[in-house]
Amino acid sequence: MKKTISGVTIECIRGNIVEQPDLEAIVNAANAQLRRGGGVAGAIHRAAGPGLEEECRPLGPIEPGEAVISGGHNLPNGHVIHCLGPVYGRDKPEAVLLARCYQNALRLADEKELQSVGFPAISTGIFGYPVEEAAAVACRTVAETAPSLKHVRTVRFVLFSEADLAVHREALAGL
Repeated sequence: MKKTISGVTIECIRGNIVEQPDLEAIVNAANAQLRRGGGVAGAIHRAAGPGLEEECRPLGPIEPGEAVISGGHNLPNGHVIHCLGPVYGRDKPEAVLLARCYQNALRLADEKELQSVGFPAISTGIFGYPVEEAAAVACRTVAETAPSLKHVRTVRFVLFSEADLAVHREALAGL
């Protein structure tokens, strides 16, 4: 499923975030210290190699909603944008902080003049954000941010499960 808003194509696919060689940047659903963790962060760090954690060490800690950018190391992508999503029920207001993740990641990509970026479903794993609510915030935020982007032309939501893909496609279709 694809939708184009203000010249930015937004798409949802099922796949692995570390296997997107046509994207200039992928987004890491990071922990505050930007270290190897579980879920998306663990997969990205394993694929990128130890140099990613070394580069990220002086960039952390970050707060919920913040984003920083690093090189891609052994990934097929030139850059990794690390976002700390909110822990659902603890970091308030969750929707505002989650939206900031997407806004800040897109701003960093645009500042680096990148044309394509891939996002996982930020905060929906161990941070407990309900997928339906998170998908709505993510799709709405990308659509609202699209008109301000000068360089980013492709935003891809890369979802690991068929269920998450269906929820994101529904959210995108509802825009």
